[in-house]
Amino acid sequence: MNGTALQAALHDIIDNHNVQSYSSLHTHFQSTDRKANGTVWDMYSDVPGGTPPYVYNFTAGDQCGNYGGEGDCYNREHSWPKSWFNDMSPMYSDLFHLYPTDGYVNGKRNNFPYGTVPSPVWTSQNGSKLGLCNYPGYSGTVFEPIDEYKGDLARTYFYMSTRYYNEDSGWPGSPMVTGSQLKPWALAMMKEWHLSDPVSNKEIDRNNAVYQIQNNRNPFIDHPEYVAQIWGGSTASVQYVYNTDISVYPVPATDFCIIDHSGYYNNDKLVVTLTDITGRTYTSDITFTTDEIRVNTQALKKGFYFVSISESGKYPAFARMVK
Repeated sequence: MNGTALQAALHDIIDNHNVQSYSSLHTHFQSTDRKANGTVWDMYSDVPGGTPPYVYNFTAGDQCGNYGGEGDCYNREHSWPKSWFNDMSPMYSDLFHLYPTDGYVNGKRNNFPYGTVPSPVWTSQNGSKLGLCNYPGYSGTVFEPIDEYKGDLARTYFYMSTRYYNEDSGWPGSPMVTGSQLKPWALAMMKEWHLSDPVSNKEIDRNNAVYQIQNNRNPFIDHPEYVAQIWGGSTASVQYVYNTDISVYPVPATDFCIIDHSGYYNNDKLVVTLTDITGRTYTSDITFTTDEIRVNTQALKKGFYFVSISESGKYPAFARMVK
């Protein structure tokens, strides 16, 4: 089973969850979004592997309230903005897309779509960005979270598209979605984010915690492969195909890696992104010939890396590189 048939089947499994009141969410966050040190897990201020610029505790004094800048208080963000579904229930309080986030950063994000921002007009203290989108298919204002949480939000959106599949009558939508379904440009981007930032222990723990409250799960955390099975094939609700005519050598890549695309892409329009398995982006010396991309790997640590290759109007490609 794949495509819309699988999406519909998953919808039937996770439908009719135990709806929570909006006022109860601050209490639920204490089990769904608590760090090991007891503080609030805010994806808009967290610095994985580093020191966050500020932290919040699960106290009424840290809840918004009014704010004048970052670090003042946290609130309940609809990562899928509530205006996109006309403030309706049960999605209004569905924990799978509601997160505790800094009030000021949440206000900056507003109801803009997620996207990629090369030249931000504003940047949060943890590196989240606001500005014009450069992802093929959309050029309006978007909000870009840090790489470490892009997969989390992509799987959140896949959940919303499945939980509310054929339950989106009256949803106004947005530049990113039509009803509960991602538009083609957004679907392509979210699939990239899903692949570059795999499921983390944070997501697994949160999925389990929300299940105890709502009695439903995010199937794309339990089974990440469902994303490709629903949206990656010819029977999918939106067809999106990857270019698989790619070869990579040598393996392992000691000083350099060659990615042969057989001349499918034009060098002057090509966008190449290098990430590790955690989704962290790396810069490297990259050169091009007619058929090949040469990536200098001397400065990279040993491990697995992903190279995404895209050109507007052509199928993207993903290559796995081993150092």
